[in-house]
Amino acid sequence: MKATRFWLALMGACTVSAQSLEVVQVVSRALERKLRLPAEILPYQQVALHARVAGFVETVEVDRGSEVTQGQLLVRLAAPELTAQLAEAQAKAQALEAQKIEAAARMAAAESTYQRLKEASATPGAVAGNELVLAEKALESARATVRALDSSARAALASEEALRELTGYLRVTAPFDGIITERRVHPGALVGPSAGVLLELQQLRRLRLVVAVPEAHAANVVRGAWVTFTVPAHPGRTFRGAVARLAQSVDTKTRTMPVEADVDNAGGALAPGMYAEVAWPVRRPRPSLLAPPSSIVTTTERSFVIRVREGRAEWVDVTRGAPAGDLVEVLGALAPGDEILRRASDEIREGTSLQVRRAQPR
Repeated sequence: MKATRFWLALMGACTVSAQSLEVVQVVSRALERKLRLPAEILPYQQVALHARVAGFVETVEVDRGSEVTQGQLLVRLAAPELTAQLAEAQAKAQALEAQKIEAAARMAAAESTYQRLKEASATPGAVAGNELVLAEKALESARATVRALDSSARAALASEEALRELTGYLRVTAPFDGIITERRVHPGALVGPSAGVLLELQQLRRLRLVVAVPEAHAANVVRGAWVTFTVPAHPGRTFRGAVARLAQSVDTKTRTMPVEADVDNAGGALAPGMYAEVAWPVRRPRPSLLAPPSSIVTTTERSFVIRVREGRAEWVDVTRGAPAGDLVEVLGALAPGDEILRRASDEIREGTSLQVRRAQPR
């Protein structure tokens, strides 16, 4: 037994041949990998169009699938009662305006009379004092009448304008460029604010890609970064979008943060509601340490690399991380620039004296 221990110690102290041992340096590099995350495609803008005023549908100018432009007439309504109210308001406003003009003329006459009497009163005995007082009161009354009629006329004009605006709602127009995706009304139907949706409009030339990013990677989201994704409807084809908006809040149920990317859909290949799978880039906050895969020794008990320090072998426990080309990420008590054996083996015991030749990792 003692002889066996002696030979083992002697073997450990021996120098390993220099010709078969090549060392490389542990390199530090920012490592980016891709996560496959589910996503949903939504319209960039969408709206359900309602009737603002009660009326009957006179005409429907579009149907499902119609491409429309902003301001285009979609539905025309008829509301005879509203038209009659507008005509009545117009007549009232005109009558009050006429009354105001007449009252202004009377006020001008009263003011002229008052001024003449005032000038005449400068001559003693020419005008009785009571006449001047009566003329002054008549002028004040005329001015008050003009002010009252002016207020009434302005109120009538405001009422007319409000009714005119309501009659404008008899024309339902498109608030933005898009496509009619749903039609729920036909001519002759009675509609109103609470009567339900007339049409649904969506903007599809530009879409929103909504990705649920895990909490662990939410801090690394960069606005403006491009992400690629695929959809089952177009196998083998890759699309892309630019990260535009972050929810800035994590869902407590899924522990994810919704992130939106803008997608150009000028070709019309994509549609809202499609399921997408995103290749989400994940960059570690600190550079990763990389080494050749052949430098990692894995046994039933541990994984390690053999670091060369002062000419002797030193086992350093590591964990294998993500691949990076012809290198692999290693997690352990290593530092950039550490020299390790390119091709390690558990036959090279710790403390063994090594003769090595240096090379750069390929």
